[in-house]
Amino acid sequence: MLRQRRKPVTQIVTELDAFPKIPETYVEQTASGAYVAIITFFLVVLMVYSEMNYFFWPALKFRFAPDADMFAKLKFNVDMTVAMPCDLIGADILDKTNQNAFTFGRLKEEPTWWELDADQRIHFDEVQRLNQYLREEYHQLQDVLWKSGYSRLYADLPARKIQPETPHDACRVHGSLTLNKVAGNFHVTAGKVLPIMGAHAHMTGFMETRDYNFSHRIEKLTFGDNHAGIIQPLEGDEKLTDINLMNFQYFVEIVPTEVSGLTGKKTTYQYSVKDHVRPIDHSHGSHGTPGIYFKYDISALKVEVTKDREGFFQFLVRLCASVGGLVATSAIVCGLVKNFISFVCCWKAPDTPTKSQPNGVKPEAVSMLAAVDLTVPKHKIQPPQKSEVKSS
Repeated sequence: MLRQRRKPVTQIVTELDAFPKIPETYVEQTASGAYVAIITFFLVVLMVYSEMNYFFWPALKFRFAPDADMFAKLKFNVDMTVAMPCDLIGADILDKTNQNAFTFGRLKEEPTWWELDADQRIHFDEVQRLNQYLREEYHQLQDVLWKSGYSRLYADLPARKIQPETPHDACRVHGSLTLNKVAGNFHVTAGKVLPIMGAHAHMTGFMETRDYNFSHRIEKLTFGDNHAGIIQPLEGDEKLTDINLMNFQYFVEIVPTEVSGLTGKKTTYQYSVKDHVRPIDHSHGSHGTPGIYFKYDISALKVEVTKDREGFFQFLVRLCASVGGLVATSAIVCGLVKNFISFVCCWKAPDTPTKSQPNGVKPEAVSMLAAVDLTVPKHKIQPPQKSEVKSS
């Protein structure tokens, strides 16, 4: 009994090919064809690399769409330092729903010193310089920032190495609040908060004018979760004043941003801001309450960020079609080049004698047949007649 040998995989694949292959002995190999084949190979590699690069790292598309999600919550993150002791200030928020300020959460008030040490000052100045540069050159850098993957471009303020012996003269207000997705007012002003039904008040009856100092430094102020490509305009902002009764107002326009990725959609927020500063002087008609006010509003339009990328199967079809078209075109080009070279060479090359043609004279054809008149007579050819046999 004979055992049948298994065919190699290459032979099996070759036999499965539906298109018959021309034997290699029938293929004419030329130098021009080799050059075209090499150039085609590099073009195919370049095309595949370009298509793969565009598929895995596509460009971004930004478009506006109505924001219909009015019942979502808004996360507010803040970390700022005010040049007043924590006992003399209060931070809270009030929105259009007139809910109790404490229902949104509580911010931490941590006593600290206003003056930064050397390392902290260098860090804060660098953050301020970087953030200002990004705000000015954002349109040129937005693609790089969105594709970088870094949700934050700088770290938190380093801890103080040397503790001053002087008492605390500032207050660090930091934490997160969960807000309604409506317009509101976050403010830091003198006096602790006294919640009242539908409103609130700050107790400032025991404070003197010299106790006020609303110089402040903003280390963090964001809405929603951090995401690469979003610049926070107020981070690194520092306002100094020697006027006690000063009113700082920030008008913030919040834009919901929906980012689509391979893992789904993520909603965050970016904002633009305008600020206004004025002193409070009732004797000169400048009325109001001194403090730091962030008046924010929600945009009715959201920004949808998507990647300009087609489906995977469409990508494969386009890639195969591009490579096949390039290979087919190279075959046409190879034939044209070959014919052109043949034409040029035959046109320029002189007739050279061969061994059988020593003088360059073409030999005459010699017929081995005798010169026989093979003309056919015009009369009708009669078949030969049978001879008669006579008997004697």
